Amino acid sequence: MSAVRGIPACAYRHAPAWPPCRHGPVWLSLPTSARQAAPVADTRPHGCRCRQAPAWPPSQWATSPHISPVNLEDVPASAQPLRIGKFTVDPPVVLAPMAGITNRAFRQLCREYGAGLYVCEMITARAVVERHPGTLHMMSFAPGEYPRSMQLYGVDPATMAEAVKIVLGEGLADHIDANFGCPVAKVTRKGGGAALPYKRKLFGQIVAASVAAAEPYGAPFTVKFRVGIDDDHHTFLDAGRIAEQEGAAAVALHARTAAQRYSGQADWSRIAELKEAVTTIPVLGNGDIFTADDALRMVEQTGCDGVVVGRGCLGRPWLFGELEAAFAGRPIPPGPNLGEVAKVLRRHAELLVEHDGHDKAMRDLRKHMAWYFMGFPVGSELRRKFAMISSLAELDELLAQLDHDAPFPEAATGPRGRQGSPGKVTLPHGWLDDPDDASVPEGADMMHSGG
Repeated sequence: MSAVRGIPACAYRHAPAWPPCRHGPVWLSLPTSARQAAPVADTRPHGCRCRQAPAWPPSQWATSPHISPVNLEDVPASAQPLRIGKFTVDPPVVLAPMAGITNRAFRQLCREYGAGLYVCEMITARAVVERHPGTLHMMSFAPGEYPRSMQLYGVDPATMAEAVKIVLGEGLADHIDANFGCPVAKVTRKGGGAALPYKRKLFGQIVAASVAAAEPYGAPFTVKFRVGIDDDHHTFLDAGRIAEQEGAAAVALHARTAAQRYSGQADWSRIAELKEAVTTIPVLGNGDIFTADDALRMVEQTGCDGVVVGRGCLGRPWLFGELEAAFAGRPIPPGPNLGEVAKVLRRHAELLVEHDGHDKAMRDLRKHMAWYFMGFPVGSELRRKFAMISSLAELDELLAQLDHDAPFPEAATGPRGRQGSPGKVTLPHGWLDDPDDASVPEGADMMHSGG
C-alpha cells in the first residue's frame, strides 16, 4: 500500500498514519523536522491512531480483497486539514449535532473508528444559564474527547453570551457551535432555529456577542444554518457574510431550506455559492452524505473546506473510519457483516449504560435498532423484539439469533433517518415584515436542550 505524504504505514493500524502515533516506531523513525511539522492540535483521541480498534480486525483495512480502492488522485485538492480557530480537524469531518443521538456514548463510539470533530447534541443557552440538571448531564464528555465541541441554541444575544462564558469559563468545552438551522415547528414558531437568520441584525448581534464572550478563552465560535426559510426567503448568503464579519471561526450550511426539512435532495450548489461569498473562514457542507464517496464528491463539486455528517452515520458509526480512509487516499474498508454489526451494537449498549444507567440506556437503544439492521436479513419478529429491548441479557440473546455471516448489504449505504415531507414553516406573527428588526422573539429560548 502506498504511503501518504511520504509517511510509512502505521504498525498498529496497517494504514498510513499522519499524524503518526507518538509512541510507536513510525513516529520514532521520523526526523526531527517531520515531527515538528505534525499538527499541534490533533483531534485524534490522545493524539494517537493506535486507539481501540474497530469491531472488525484492523488488519482488514489492508488485507481484505473486498476493499474499495481509492487513488490519491481522486482525493479533492481542497480536502486539506481543516482549521477551526486553533484546532486542526484532520480529516475535515464533523459529526452534526442530532437531538437524542449525539450523546457522549454515540460520540465515543464514532471516535473509535475515525478522527474528526464530534459535536454534542444541541444545548439550550437558557438551560445552561439556569443550571438545568438534565442539561448539565447532556454536556458531559468522555475522557480523552478533544476538542470538546458543544452546540448552543439561543435567540437572545445576552443569554447566548452568558452561556458561552459559563461553558468556557468553567472548562466544560473547547469549541462552541451555534444552531440556526433547526426546522422543527416548535422552534421556528418562536423565531428560533432556521427562522432566526432572516432577522439579519439580531443574527449579527448574537454572533458578535458570542464571539466576544469566547475570545478571552481562545475558543472558536462557529455557526450552522440552512439555505433559508423556503424558496422565497433564502438567508444563507447574508448569514455567511454576517457571521464572517462578526468573527465566527467557520460556517456550516445544510443545503436545504427549513421548508424542505429533510426531504428531497440537498442542493450542493448552494454550498458552492456560500464558499464564493465567504472567503476568510472555512465553509463546511452538510446534506446527503451517506458514503465516503459522497463526502469526496461534495468537496470536489463545491470547494467546501470540510463536511458535516448527520443522518448518514445512524447505525453506521464505522462511516467515520471510511471517511478518514477516503480523505487520506487510502482504500475504503469493507462494510461489516452482520456479526460485526452485532459487536458494534453491543458496544453502543455498553457505552449508553455507562453514560445514562441501564434502564434509560435500553430505552434509548431501541430507536437505533432499525438503523443498525437496515438492509440486513433480519426477520420481522426479531426486529420487533429488538425494538422492545429491556436488558443487556435480552440483547445478548437476540444478537445470538442473528446470521452473523450475512454480508454487508449495498442497500445499507443509502439514505437513512428521518426524511418526511416538505411543508410550510411555522413562524411568529409578522416575522417576515422586517428583516432588520432586532427584537428578541418572546419565549423562544425557553425550550429544553436536545431539541
